[in-house]
Amino acid sequence: MVKDGKILFAKAGKDLSEPLYLLPKMANRHGFICGATGTGKTVTLKVLAESFSELGVPVFLSDVKGDLSGMIFAGEETEDMKNRIARFRLQEEGFAFQAFPAAYFDVFAEKGIPLRTTVSEMGPDLMAKVLKLNATQTEILNVVYKIADDENLLLTDTKDLKAILQYASENAKEFEADYGHIAKQSVSAIIRAIVAIEAEGGDRFFGEPGINAADFFATGEGGKGMINILDSSTLINKPRLYSTFMLYLLSELFEMLPEVGDPEKPRMVFFFDEAHLLFKNADDALMEKIGQVIRLIRSKGVGVFFITQSPKDIPDEIASQLGNKIEHGLRAYTPAERKALKAAAAAFRENPEFDTEELLSALGTGEAAVSMLDEKGIPGMVQHAFILPPQSRMGMITDGERDSAVKQSNLYLKYSTPVDPDSAYEFLERRKQQMELQEQKEEAAEAAEKEQEKAEKAAEKAREKAEREAEKAAERERKEAERRVKSVASTAAGSVGRELGHIFGGKLGGKFGKTLGGNIGASLGRNILGTLFRH
Repeated sequence: MVKDGKILFAKAGKDLSEPLYLLPKMANRHGFICGATGTGKTVTLKVLAESFSELGVPVFLSDVKGDLSGMIFAGEETEDMKNRIARFRLQEEGFAFQAFPAAYFDVFAEKGIPLRTTVSEMGPDLMAKVLKLNATQTEILNVVYKIADDENLLLTDTKDLKAILQYASENAKEFEADYGHIAKQSVSAIIRAIVAIEAEGGDRFFGEPGINAADFFATGEGGKGMINILDSSTLINKPRLYSTFMLYLLSELFEMLPEVGDPEKPRMVFFFDEAHLLFKNADDALMEKIGQVIRLIRSKGVGVFFITQSPKDIPDEIASQLGNKIEHGLRAYTPAERKALKAAAAAFRENPEFDTEELLSALGTGEAAVSMLDEKGIPGMVQHAFILPPQSRMGMITDGERDSAVKQSNLYLKYSTPVDPDSAYEFLERRKQQMELQEQKEEAAEAAEKEQEKAEKAAEKAREKAEREAEKAAERERKEAERRVKSVASTAAGSVGRELGHIFGGKLGGKFGKTLGGNIGASLGRNILGTLFRH
């Protein structure tokens, strides 16, 4: 709850008379809420989120178990709540049950407004870190983004990215002069990494319409900041996608917001539940990126709180930037756990009234060791704190209540229906189909040309054959004609010769001479005619 412009979230002292505040102007110095399961982390997160909303500061938080969803309804005055209100003397503080404006989101569009972004908006550097690419693969991904940009190809979803990668690989020789060598092995490795992201639901996270981070800065009734609740009950089982979205959102805000230094209150506060998943499988490059964003985003007026079971879940380079610390009970049964407990206690500024290590191991539900930054940004001494109860409803809302709240939001109308624009995949598919059609036309034309040539050759061959047959027939006719002429001439020559022989033979030898002369004359006539035909 808010008192005198400060967030009253706990009380200390034996009689709970000492109020503990989180100063809004120090919220952008970040913080953490840690503790074993069942020690009260969720209630603490809820109390802080409600208070920021009451200050008019929008909040973004991930709801892993669903028990943060009840913020849209005022709390109920149960017997337990009456006792807690009396114990903390909250009536004197102006405590009142109240509802807070909330918007529900879900990457999978099952329990809230869909959350999406485009591959282009993600950018090659962050995408490479999310895909866990090595240096060479990262360079190639940057080249592929550049090719898409140069050729005006929109990268909306993962199928667009796979399409442009395949296109670049198939045309590597043509691109080499302008963009350098594009190794097919590296392209295949990148595509496999994309498929792994798709298997976790990334195909639903990347798409249009992409979320506009400015929509998280809405206010509700009475100027309360909107509490944007990301349902993570399914998302938490897909750690790569979970960390992808969280890191993208912080990076987007960092790019979008102008520098403000240390404002009187933050522009927005993030609560990342199960924060260990953000770091668990992160390589050095991704860790460096997370650390950079956390370090720099405070100057944009954005505060980040990590919620996890143990401070050791948060890498040292990140933990060193977290100024506001709320540590619920830690359980230490093994040597490793005792070592972690000792380290957690050492991270607090010592309080001479108690042993911090003993306190951390003995804290009950709803109690915490707390150190907040003061007006000068100096960590306060650790305090044994008792967290106040929330003002909104405890526990989950029903499916019907959630569905009604989701569909009443203007953001639901804006983001509920996915859009598949004419982007790189569609363009390259059309180009591929056009090229295949052109190849088919060329193949058909080539086949027709070959058939034409074949037909022409066949016709030429038939013509030549016909000519040869005609020549042979003409030759046979000529020879036959010669034979007939020769036969007739021979007969005629023989007759003429015989007549002449008869005449000359008769004169010389009588009847015998006539016969002999006829035979000789006929033979001479045929011989003379044969000699003439030969020449």
